[in-house]
Amino acid sequence: MEHRGAFASRMGIILATAGSAVGLGNIWRFPYEAGQNGGAAFILVYLCCIVALGVPAMLCEFILGRRAQANASRAYGAWPWKGVGYMGVFTGFIIMGFYSVVAGWTVQYVVASLVGHLHGDAEFFKQYFADFTSHPVKPVLWTVFFLIVTHLVVIRGVQHGIERASKIMMPVLFVLLLLLIVCSLLLPGSWAGVEFLFKPDFSKINSTTFFDALGQTFFSLSAGMACLVTYSSYFGKQVNLTRSAFQIAAIDTLVAILSGLMIFPAAFSVGVNPDSGPSLIFITLPNVFQQAFSAMPVVGYIISIVFYLLLLLAALTSIISMHETPTAFVSEEFRVGRKWAARLVTVCAIVVGALCSLSLNALPQLRLFGMQLFDFFDYLSANILLTAGGFLTSIYVGWVLSKKDVFDEITSGGTLGGRFFHVFLFAARFICPLGILIIFLHQLHII
Repeated sequence: MEHRGAFASRMGIILATAGSAVGLGNIWRFPYEAGQNGGAAFILVYLCCIVALGVPAMLCEFILGRRAQANASRAYGAWPWKGVGYMGVFTGFIIMGFYSVVAGWTVQYVVASLVGHLHGDAEFFKQYFADFTSHPVKPVLWTVFFLIVTHLVVIRGVQHGIERASKIMMPVLFVLLLLLIVCSLLLPGSWAGVEFLFKPDFSKINSTTFFDALGQTFFSLSAGMACLVTYSSYFGKQVNLTRSAFQIAAIDTLVAILSGLMIFPAAFSVGVNPDSGPSLIFITLPNVFQQAFSAMPVVGYIISIVFYLLLLLAALTSIISMHETPTAFVSEEFRVGRKWAARLVTVCAIVVGALCSLSLNALPQLRLFGMQLFDFFDYLSANILLTAGGFLTSIYVGWVLSKKDVFDEITSGGTLGGRFFHVFLFAARFICPLGILIIFLHQLHII
């Protein structure tokens, strides 16, 4: 059995774990949710949810991972709790399968931007997206390409692969994001977009606002899919878990808010009301860039390339963690080398990703429970598996794991102060399970 990897530096831990949390959802979902739920008022509610629910949920997974120093299936001890670890590995894997399809779309748009194909009116961009996603071959090829790139990072190990790539990609992501924000804010009429995001509209605050903020908090931080458990198993005993959780949550939230500063000013400058989902990043925004920079086509060309490179990096940092989770599981549970485990995971992910992609176009008969395979995996993971994983993890840490074990991890073996230990334990026992249960019931339209 080869030696287990570990992160070499504190910066590597923060950037790699933040990269796991930062993804495509930060770029379009958070700004949309904020804009539709009172702007700055929603952001305030969201920040409260991050502190009360997000950080404790992240800490629960950190405690399990570092304590076990092993893959997610071993972090939960004996059966039946061990099944929670298996479920987390499975959840991360199927999310990787359909997430890689959308990531493949970003690769297509990077290439299309580079060769200058993204120009035309609003109808052109709508038709371009429809033609591409309905093509029987191109989306699958880009899905495979993206998974191979991910494989090349993961196969190099924790320090030389994941940590090194994160130290490059995360700073580049921030630079690209800031560049786009500057360009967006310089457009005429852009201030309306800033007000849309940051001017509080408390009249829009209602129960839905709190449900949306809770949901965004939980899913934005990659909780419930065993990625954080796996990454924290590579943490050293000297790592301050509480501080790391707050820092990672802060980075994730900052990226989300900055994404709003990038999108809304540009959209409002040309009179476009942003929508959610793929239509925003693959249909609406290309049209926005072209209109906003119509007087400077070269600038519009560069902005389009930079934006889709940003999306590509966000997708890649997330999917690397999704790949690492089953890779560590296969390597340690079946006692095979890391490279062979990574190859097996990549091949299986390619099969799942290809089937998900084909279910959207060439093979619409690929359905489960009346839904296309892509939509079914999306629904299963987001509405059931992630929620169940987060709920059971908080119950396990709060009620099953001994207080001594939890205290030892929070205080790094007694070397750190434990003044927030009882606050965390209360959150793990009551706030996290209740918050996640509310999310689940809301998703099922029960409340």
